[in-house]
Amino acid sequence: MLRLHRQYLRDLHRTEVFFVPDSIPALDVSLDKLASMDYKGVAYEVMKLMLTDFTEEELKDCINKAYDSKFDTDEIAPLVSADGAYYLELFHGATIAFKDMALSILPHLLITSARKNNVTNDIVILTATSGDTGKAALAGFADVKGTKIIVFYPKDGVSPVQEKQMVTQKGDNTYVIGIKGNFDDAQTGVKNIFGDKELEKVMNAAGYQFSSANSINIGRLVPQIVYYVYAYTRLLANDRIKDGEKINVVVPTGNFGNILAAFYAKNMGLPINKLICASNDNKVLYDFFATGEYDRNRDFILTTSPSMDILISSNLERLIYRIAGNDAAKNQELMSELKSQGRYGITDEMKKQLADFYGNYATEEENAATIKKLYEDTGYIIDTHTGVAATVYEKYKKDTGDTTKTVIASTASPYKFTRSVLTAIDPKYDSMGDFELVDELNRLSGVDIPKAIEDIRTAPVLHDTVCEVNEMCDNVKRILGIN
Repeated sequence: MLRLHRQYLRDLHRTEVFFVPDSIPALDVSLDKLASMDYKGVAYEVMKLMLTDFTEEELKDCINKAYDSKFDTDEIAPLVSADGAYYLELFHGATIAFKDMALSILPHLLITSARKNNVTNDIVILTATSGDTGKAALAGFADVKGTKIIVFYPKDGVSPVQEKQMVTQKGDNTYVIGIKGNFDDAQTGVKNIFGDKELEKVMNAAGYQFSSANSINIGRLVPQIVYYVYAYTRLLANDRIKDGEKINVVVPTGNFGNILAAFYAKNMGLPINKLICASNDNKVLYDFFATGEYDRNRDFILTTSPSMDILISSNLERLIYRIAGNDAAKNQELMSELKSQGRYGITDEMKKQLADFYGNYATEEENAATIKKLYEDTGYIIDTHTGVAATVYEKYKKDTGDTTKTVIASTASPYKFTRSVLTAIDPKYDSMGDFELVDELNRLSGVDIPKAIEDIRTAPVLHDTVCEVNEMCDNVKRILGIN
């Protein structure tokens, strides 16, 4: 079911390998039947259509190991109704962010795949993070036999809680390194390491091979499709919609993976009307949907929604491939322009195929105002990334008048961004310490403090390496003990 376009990758001298579905399979179980299943049941029915190399027993074993007591709710991804929208809470896993939804299962998929393919090398997971992927991947792969995981993050580009979660990570096979740069620098550095053919030979001789936990890994993307199908079936099960009724989906995104998963769900037959792409002040995706030109030649802005502070949206390439008619040569041409000039433009015909999407963005001030208003009106507190989505949703309604029932992907717990969230509600909170803010958020929201936060209150720092971008590869070699 998954096809690798080796020729265009080779011609372009790409530094990563992208798998894409050669066709989008249709859901083969009715939505009404899916509505009677729990999260694990829906996950199997969706993922079996993409991961066709897995046996039923293998896939169900991976699912059962992933979606267990690591999540603090039996629903795994509950829906909360607030102010006329349904918030899909994707942050009930071990690291209180949506990345847990995929990274809880990825290690099991990876190890099962390695066993099926008689891989004897240790697998080195090499990942760049803008905040959430790093901790979720570290937690997923910690002490998994036959693996090591190395995470690079922008030293001054994540929240204090995000950083503390990573640098306190236990596990003999876990390594965390801050870089003096932004996320795009970290991501480019990782891609360059993947593309180092001499390093690949040396690693192979030493018994290692690379893999990734970033959303360029198809094993990250497929599990994300599940929660959109699940959200729809919960609305159906609770009589909020009729079978076949269309919904809108709003996704805050920087790297485009999370909304691409929703796009795949729509193409599998899920009744989605509009895919609403929400950006922060790094609005490269908004500009792309507005103009048909992708241009990363702009200032990089640090915001209070740091996981979206991205100018190179890697997963957009998968959408470009599809709207180019699955034309690898055309895709190659556009990605070559991005690499050499920092921009590319799509044709009018390709742009017509983006009709499913609506793009907009939220400024820092608008985001804060939305968080404050939602709390004052409903008592519901959302994080800064979800605030971007809620802001863009209000703009969408104003622009279109569309009243279709809407699911907003709530991608992180507000406990992960306490200072930004609480100062949006009232600037007086900015004088409090980080863990004072945690306790205040607990008082205001009435939501229990997640274990992920309690665990880092007094946890010692175990990872304190910081390096220049050009030293990333040397640090990988040092960790692996190779020259």
